[in-house]
Amino acid sequence: MEELEKKYIDLLLKRCLNFEQSKSLFISYDQMNKDFVEKLIKRAYELGVQDIKTDEEDIYKLHEKLLEINLEDIETDPYFNKEIWNVYAKKKASFLMLETEFPGVMEDISPEKISKARAVNRATRKLFREKEITYQIPWCIAALPNEVWAKHLFPDDDEAYQKLWKVIYQMCMVDTIDPIQSWNRYILKNQEQVQLLNRLKIRKLHYQNSLGTDLIIEMPEGHLWSGVGSEEEKGMLVNMPSYEIFSTPDFRKTEGIVYSSKPLVYGGGRIDGFYLRFKEGRVVEYGAKEGVEMLEDILESDLQAAYLGEVALVNYDSPISNTNLVFGTTLFDENASCHLALGDGFPSCLQNGLNMNKKQLLERGINQSNNHVDFMIGTDDLTIEAETIEGTIILFNNGNFVL
Repeated sequence: MEELEKKYIDLLLKRCLNFEQSKSLFISYDQMNKDFVEKLIKRAYELGVQDIKTDEEDIYKLHEKLLEINLEDIETDPYFNKEIWNVYAKKKASFLMLETEFPGVMEDISPEKISKARAVNRATRKLFREKEITYQIPWCIAALPNEVWAKHLFPDDDEAYQKLWKVIYQMCMVDTIDPIQSWNRYILKNQEQVQLLNRLKIRKLHYQNSLGTDLIIEMPEGHLWSGVGSEEEKGMLVNMPSYEIFSTPDFRKTEGIVYSSKPLVYGGGRIDGFYLRFKEGRVVEYGAKEGVEMLEDILESDLQAAYLGEVALVNYDSPISNTNLVFGTTLFDENASCHLALGDGFPSCLQNGLNMNKKQLLERGINQSNNHVDFMIGTDDLTIEAETIEGTIILFNNGNFVL
């Protein structure tokens, strides 16, 4: 396990990030993972990184803060201010965001408070977000285990924590002889599919499955598909792991209904068994078996939050899906399932989009929002039919690519 830990650290630092632009590194993490981060920092210094800043979170302290604070005071409380992210974004630092989950810890916190805290968090690091989505700075999101999360996933296993580490290593190819080379080989295959999708010049995608999903998404003219290790990422791997190919839809032209296939964990809360009905691009009806108030907060967080900003294709038969686990973190669950995202679209997924302002992007159908929330829709019987410039083809059958 010690050797695998070293491989994981090197994978994150030497392959996922790109230190050619800057010798600064910004790391966000929860205090539960402090030991791992200390080892990572030591290795970063060995690799020549000169300036390292950490943003240490404490989920239990956050819980107590949200429990006690009034909703209207969240916006002005310095605890939720993330301006320091902008400072390091100006330096063009590499950002390593190490996530870990604590299932159930926020169950007694109102959805309004959770949503408000997330909104303030995003609003106070606006410059970082702008540079992140346009790949002007190196960044990567990865996951680390903790005892609480491990026991939730493996409740009857005395070695749950070590088991979760092993699962993460497996999903991230850390258990291979050379993880960096393993990812480089996978990237070549992924990019072949990206190029094929771009040649198809898809006009519409029609999703159907037995959950009741019957959704038509139109793509904007000049859209581009992207995947892991794309040219836009400038040599980085921004999600570890990543098994998706994604693009940005025309937010004005989505029709029909879609059902979630996995729970959505949002700000520590949970939304499950939900559906969204779209008309002229906007969600006009919704419901959920669990967390409907939180879903409402997402949809109403700003004027464009109820429109789509991302469409992503992921094989149901994938390394993460094959674990048969619902991790409760978007990083893993979205890479086990075809998914969509409400909110902000990707300028990089439109020809010349990185050179357009927000007004121009909106005119081309690329959504602009302060939020971006992924949710999973893939199933083992999902069919996706694509209308292309040359006719209609089946893109996905039984949850997997058929091209």
